[in-house]
Amino acid sequence: MSREVVITGMGVVSPIGIGLDDFWQSLVDGVSGVRVRPEFEHTELPYRLWAPVDGFDGRQYVKPRKAMKVMSRPIQFGFAAARMAAEQADLLESDVNPDRIGTVFGSEAFFANPLDVVSLFQKCISKGKYDDAQWGQHFMREIEPLWMLKYLPNMVASHISIAIDSRGPSNTICHGESSGLYSVVEGVEILRRGSADAVVVGGTSCPLGLTGMIYRGAERLSKKVMNDPKRVIRPFDTDRDGGVLGEGAAAIVIETREHADARGATVLAKIRGTNSSYGSPTSGFSAAIARTLEQAMREAELEVEDVAHVNAHGSALVAQDAAEAQAIQRVMGDTLVVANKGNFGEMGAGASALEFVAATQSAVHKVVPPTLNCDSTAADCPINVNVERTAAEQSAVAKLALSKSGQACCVIIDGNVS
Repeated sequence: MSREVVITGMGVVSPIGIGLDDFWQSLVDGVSGVRVRPEFEHTELPYRLWAPVDGFDGRQYVKPRKAMKVMSRPIQFGFAAARMAAEQADLLESDVNPDRIGTVFGSEAFFANPLDVVSLFQKCISKGKYDDAQWGQHFMREIEPLWMLKYLPNMVASHISIAIDSRGPSNTICHGESSGLYSVVEGVEILRRGSADAVVVGGTSCPLGLTGMIYRGAERLSKKVMNDPKRVIRPFDTDRDGGVLGEGAAAIVIETREHADARGATVLAKIRGTNSSYGSPTSGFSAAIARTLEQAMREAELEVEDVAHVNAHGSALVAQDAAEAQAIQRVMGDTLVVANKGNFGEMGAGASALEFVAATQSAVHKVVPPTLNCDSTAADCPINVNVERTAAEQSAVAKLALSKSGQACCVIIDGNVS
């Protein structure tokens, strides 16, 4: 606990900007990346809207270039974000012991593109019907040998570790939507127990592919059909009914204060407290969220009035928003609350990492970005939702992340680095 943990680099690939500066400017300006998905434009399906990343070219970030052939889109996102973060932290050029650098990344199962196996399925058709008995004889000839490596959850951390020569602790966190923030919690623990001097943490995801959409279903997605797609995601609002699929990644370099100072790194912010917990998503979840937030605040040695705002999970799901809001009210009272998913959608592991970067930028700049589309805060969400760009007096921010299976975690960030 005596080892102070600081943030020295951040990288972002998001639907509202690639790179830290563009992402942050879009947040404070209230920009939304949600729009109509062309192939579903003339339907009323929940997949009609999406929040994709535009203008991303993995070749700008992936070196050696040949590694691209074993990187699916979300792996490229995570790799690119990690390279940006490492460059800002000057981790690549510094004389850092590679045995003391770790990598922990939030991830998930990456779903293959059905077009990759069209020819294979065609060869398994006999008399007009698919025959799985023929799969074995054609599989090895039709699928490239390294095909599976493009879709394994742990390959993000693997590629990052190889690229930055990180030989310390390496792990992949798969706790659904909370995975990105959980990677920060685990990275902090690695530093505190002395197993590394610096850790690259973050999260990445891309649930926009057809296979992933079919597998996950549309239960958590909004069923609204509105003239303005940017108005659909409504965290904590009376009219909320779910989210919109997005994609993206964020990466953060964290290290001990001693290590950062010794190599002359610029400290952006510090992490004052972390905590994680579990509660049944159908009963007791609100109590688990409150416990996690309260214990993180206690570890940070902060009072409620010391915190500028809570960066909430804010899924725009009726039950989950209510459980989270009631927990925040119980612990933090009328402290301002912000939810970022109205800007870039629900994307799984990448969302809480992006939100952590947003919370850190808020702590650094003492600016609270607006929550989009919360026109009328719901009665079952008794919190003070921030709906316009607001200047903050305090430099501390609490970041929450949840998963649909009941995980809850919290990180307290402080922009006062003295």
